[in-house]
Amino acid sequence: MRAIKPLSKLRAKQQTGHRSDRVSARVRRLLVKTLYTQPGSLAIGALNGVVATGIAAYVSGLPELWIGSVVLTIIAVARVTAALGLSPDSSDTSTQKLEIVYEVGALSYALVIGSVAGLAVWRGASAEVEVLLVANAVCYGVAVAARNAGRPTIAIGQLALSCLPIMAASLAIGSLVHLTLFVTMLLLFPAMFSITLNIFGVLRDSIAAAETSAKLAEKMKVLARTDVVTGLANRAGLNHAMVETMMSLEQDSNLALIWIDLDRFKEVNDLLGHPIGDRVLSEVARRLNEVSPNGSTVSRFGGDEFVIFCPIEDRKHAQLITSEIHAEIMGPMRIDGERLEVRASVGVALLPEDGKDTDTLMQSADLALYHAKIRGRGQTQFFDSSMTRDLVRRREIEDELRAALQRDELSIFFQPIVDLETGRIRTFEALVRWFHPVKGELRPDEFIPVAEETGVIVTLGNWITAQAARVAATWPEDVTLAVNLSPLQIRAPGAALGIRNALKEAGLDPHRLELEVTESLFIEDNHATANFIQELTDIGVKFALDDFGTGYSSLGYINKYPFTKIKVDRSFVSGANVGRKSDAIIRAVAEMGSTLEMEIVAEGLETIDQVQTVRQAGCTLGQGFYFSRAVPDYLAAMLLAQESDGEPMKITG
Repeated sequence: MRAIKPLSKLRAKQQTGHRSDRVSARVRRLLVKTLYTQPGSLAIGALNGVVATGIAAYVSGLPELWIGSVVLTIIAVARVTAALGLSPDSSDTSTQKLEIVYEVGALSYALVIGSVAGLAVWRGASAEVEVLLVANAVCYGVAVAARNAGRPTIAIGQLALSCLPIMAASLAIGSLVHLTLFVTMLLLFPAMFSITLNIFGVLRDSIAAAETSAKLAEKMKVLARTDVVTGLANRAGLNHAMVETMMSLEQDSNLALIWIDLDRFKEVNDLLGHPIGDRVLSEVARRLNEVSPNGSTVSRFGGDEFVIFCPIEDRKHAQLITSEIHAEIMGPMRIDGERLEVRASVGVALLPEDGKDTDTLMQSADLALYHAKIRGRGQTQFFDSSMTRDLVRRREIEDELRAALQRDELSIFFQPIVDLETGRIRTFEALVRWFHPVKGELRPDEFIPVAEETGVIVTLGNWITAQAARVAATWPEDVTLAVNLSPLQIRAPGAALGIRNALKEAGLDPHRLELEVTESLFIEDNHATANFIQELTDIGVKFALDDFGTGYSSLGYINKYPFTKIKVDRSFVSGANVGRKSDAIIRAVAEMGSTLEMEIVAEGLETIDQVQTVRQAGCTLGQGFYFSRAVPDYLAAMLLAQESDGEPMKITG
């Protein structure tokens, strides 16, 4: 019975291997599946054994062989039926069940085929019967040891059970021939043991390596689709999820794409630092995950933008979801003891109402978000077909504006800024006007925002400065020129050089140029702004802070930058909320300007009462329709001529 030892060693080694290698359940499943591959070969082997045993029983006439043939047939049919009936690919069938069913059938078949051959040898059947059955049993054992190497216990077990009965019979007979057969078969075991383990090792390592590669590939796929800051899906992850959702979408299903943009988030990064900014993004992501409905894909689309793709029942349901999301985002949050409030603009598009594919849906939501921003930020806007018409009009304006610059359709008008003590013109503010050959005069608020969005403002701004400087060079030396600058124009490469070239070509003294900027400029890009202002201040250009009181009204900007003039926004002079509070604010600004030796300009003056009010409050300069509308250059020259003839602007009733 020493032949049993290799089998017991194999079991011990395999168990140790399981403990040390810790082969995953999936790898074990794949190894067991190799037992069920090519069921045709299993059927052929079973049929071959049944036929060989039947022929041997018929030739020898031994009843034991007939019994063995019948039993073998039953086992063969059961094995083939089990192999065809059990699917190794089905998750309903456990790996253990697959292995046990195969093991019972395989070992039973090997034991019977070996026992039939051993009986033939023991009973002294004819030489041809013995050769047929012994060859059949040994060949079966050797072949199956290689085929079933994925589970070495089963493979070597089949080899042992198919050979041991023959070896026992040969040893019992004891003739030289039979003893030689015994020794020959005994030497077969270590050889096949080694071959089987080698095959098993290669097979196991290959499957384990493939498993590791598959896991790594899956991990890389997940990382490629995940935002590292928030843990949400990134743009690639969103696209993948949208494609998967659309492919499995049932008819009459409704979806919503909710596009969220955090308003002025750059200020958080600039003022508190990027680490705090990242924590704000993570907190927003957490809130979005909590409030989004089941089945939603929540993603960080990039920067401070988030996109939610979710199932909805109808438009009313989408409005409810969006309202909850918006309220959740804008709730106050505490980070490192700091209380922060984040505002957001939201654009929403619905499927199938606003688009039947993801690309159209994204475009619609983007347009809705754009309209939410231009209507004051902090708002939710659902897509409407009119938005597409607006977009077409804006693109039309963009194309025509580029052409207008070349066809001289644009003109520079000048509005005087008057000294409130003397009534004399101190400055003209340059304002652009567009007289379209077909559409007539287009208001600045129609084309300036388009120019800023598309980048045309850089070319337009440089053109305005150059044209206005040429006109200003013809005025008296004590009259200065004021030009509005867009933040985008200032951030453009070579912005200061463009201003210097315009002054040089026009022959205008830099001290006669005032550049008007708003507070949004400093929030957007402090470093670029500082360099721009410093370079032009060095050559004598002056700077004015425009629309003071409508933004953050930060005194830090006034202290940091060399402003010589502050323009109080018209809402404090002629707006609906004009009263005691606005008067007090104007007085406070005027007093500050006097202390800092700055000129204070009151904008939007339309009546003599307003002129007298701001003058008494301490404003030194005034601008508005009371004095004059913006006029062409030749009328500006006439105003200056009247003034030189001793007819200054009226500043008293």
